[in-house]
Amino acid sequence: MDTVAPQSSGSEPHDGPGAPSGDFEEALRTMVLGLAPRQFAVVQTWEAGDGQRDGCVAAWGVAYEDGHAQLTSPDGSLRFTLGSPEGAVRWFGVQPGVTARIVWLSGPDRVAAA
Repeated sequence: MDTVAPQSSGSEPHDGPGAPSGDFEEALRTMVLGLAPRQFAVVQTWEAGDGQRDGCVAAWGVAYEDGHAQLTSPDGSLRFTLGSPEGAVRWFGVQPGVTARIVWLSGPDRVAAA
């Protein structure tokens, strides 16, 4: 388990006399961003005619550090767990003429949001 060195011996969990310093807050933010699961979409595409392609978001997913992924349908009615995000590509790309791929919502560097 990753931890951040404590900054005070105060018992206050939030803002108050024992509130963490800016350096500690940055260390916490870095730890959280480094451990956060990565979000992705599984998109399906198909030939729509006249050389045009169409597509949709087939599922939303979260990939965890140990490699497994949890997915949910766009309407939230279906949920399942797979051994890897790549398994979703195989799962959603089985229909003839339909291809599936993963679109990551953030890069592996996990740029911090303000």
